[in-house]
Amino acid sequence: MAHNSSTQVRWVRRKRKMVPYLLMAPGIIAVLVAVGYPMVKQFIMSFQKFGLAQQFGKSAPWVGLDNYKTILTDTYFWQVFGRSLAFCIVTAGLTMILSILFAVVLLHAGGFGRGFLNSTLIVVWGMPLLASLTVWQWLIDPNYGPVNYVLTKLGADVDGYNWLSGSPWTFFAVASLLITWASIPMATISIYAAMAQVPGEVIEAADMDSATNAQITRYVLLPSAGPIIALMTVLQVIWDLKVFTQIYVLQQSGGVTTETNLLGTYVFQTGIAQGNYGIASALATVILVLTLLLSAGYIRMLLRQGDAA
Repeated sequence: MAHNSSTQVRWVRRKRKMVPYLLMAPGIIAVLVAVGYPMVKQFIMSFQKFGLAQQFGKSAPWVGLDNYKTILTDTYFWQVFGRSLAFCIVTAGLTMILSILFAVVLLHAGGFGRGFLNSTLIVVWGMPLLASLTVWQWLIDPNYGPVNYVLTKLGADVDGYNWLSGSPWTFFAVASLLITWASIPMATISIYAAMAQVPGEVIEAADMDSATNAQITRYVLLPSAGPIIALMTVLQVIWDLKVFTQIYVLQQSGGVTTETNLLGTYVFQTGIAQGNYGIASALATVILVLTLLLSAGYIRMLLRQGDAA
């Protein structure tokens, strides 16, 4: 009897250990089907000559590494690559700097000010992307936009100037500001939530040691929010490196495509517009590898934290 009882106890414990995995299984399966299959298909197509004919049932011949050779020997790809990397660094850096500043303001603001700022951030965050793009295009309209009107009144020679087609620099300046504006809410709220978790006793102890607000922010609040800041930075780099919708819509509004392509729009034009899905799949794979390399540091940090736990 005692043997049977101990066996039943072990069986019950084993079943309890399996419960979390069983609960996670539907989500894991859904992710594997929704993300895993397209990724595997993309990887396979990157080694094939896959064009419009293959869309209608013709078999795709294997070309080995030819698609990758075509990409890596194309000077235009390297132009787009460098442009995308520079745009990503500037935009992600600007987003994180402003988000940290807004998070600090939120932490030190009074009840009304904090509520107003939080509401504003949530409205910006919840605004549909295409709606916000429409508003931004109106703001910089060369003939009727308030930006040109105000700058002209201030003495700038921008009457009738088209910010999207006038120069790639102004195009990317608008795109960077637009993406930063849309990205700040999530990063700000996440960093603010991390800072708000610092115990009040720690703040009081620093205050009793005659630490200024700037010193408390630098030596207490920011280090406590370090993991969240690192996570948001990595995510922002990934998002900005693969940005597509904002660039594509602005290009349709007057941007010169060849001079303003980033990796996201370049893949779209190569695959959808030109029908060269093999090359596009190879491009997408290159972007995936680049993304993994950029996020490798944060992944190592997570693994070290897991080992320490």
